Amino acid sequence: MNFGLTAVKGIKVGVASNPGAATGVTVVIAEDGMRAGIEVRGSAPGTRETDLLKPGQLVNEIHALVLAGGSAFGLDAASGVVRFLEEQNCGFMVAPFCVPIVSAAVLFDLFIGDGTIRPDAEMGYQACLVAGDGPVPEGSVGAGTGATVGKLYGTGGAIKTGQGSAVRRKGDLIVAALVAVNAFGDIYDADGTLLAGPLNPQSRKMEKSIDLMLNQELPGFPGNTTLGVIATNAYFEGAALEKICRMGHDGLARSIWPVHTMWDGDTIFAVSKGNIAADLTLVSLMAAEAVAEAVRRSAIAATSLGGVPALSDLHLK
Repeated sequence: MNFGLTAVKGIKVGVASNPGAATGVTVVIAEDGMRAGIEVRGSAPGTRETDLLKPGQLVNEIHALVLAGGSAFGLDAASGVVRFLEEQNCGFMVAPFCVPIVSAAVLFDLFIGDGTIRPDAEMGYQACLVAGDGPVPEGSVGAGTGATVGKLYGTGGAIKTGQGSAVRRKGDLIVAALVAVNAFGDIYDADGTLLAGPLNPQSRKMEKSIDLMLNQELPGFPGNTTLGVIATNAYFEGAALEKICRMGHDGLARSIWPVHTMWDGDTIFAVSKGNIAADLTLVSLMAAEAVAEAVRRSAIAATSLGGVPALSDLHLK
């Protein structure tokens, strides 16, 4: 069974979704801590508590990651995760105080559903309550609830995506990925064929954004971003985790095009939860493979929402 990110022992994933508002939260929790790194490649990121992930900081482990919709407003969800972890006495001890270390990143989903309703502290708390180590929820849930791709014609020509997760194994070594895909660009299958791209307003057939941009004077579309988390049971920290993040972004480039644009805030975290000795290059390659598969699963598992069709609906026509 493909458990996705939770295939790594000690990692829990929880989601809270508001389909009516087309937004939600995904939390990745390790109560006893996990080593973490980050790499931002998009030009419009929204993040919280990420400077401490740089090598050489006082705190070398975090207790949760939060992926959320709602653009900058959605960063409030992290406050609920902090509250939950404090109640569980999980955090960095500072004299008598237990301070949970929670990093977060958001995507922009305000253009579908009700953009006045965003993830908040309560939604972050609720996601923690249901977090577990079973199969990762996929499709139009959590941070991927309001996610779409192929938006060159605007949301009216977009394809519904969501959240996907995948895992790669070699012996005892596990490398897994979770993504919430809300890209400006399109999703491509492993053989290079278009999987999800903008729908032509007249023909309602999918087209490639790159072809449209080269042949027509179409403007970009604001409000995107793909978020990801890579987890492994191999022991890494600091700069090595940053390297895994960088090559994890190669997984985005292999499955999304265009990617890392001025209208995206593409951000990938990498966490190490385990003590297996492994080659950094091998783990990074496995990470890129898992990220690419998770991206494709985000489109295949999605369901229509807010008037935006999913692949499952288009294939029935």
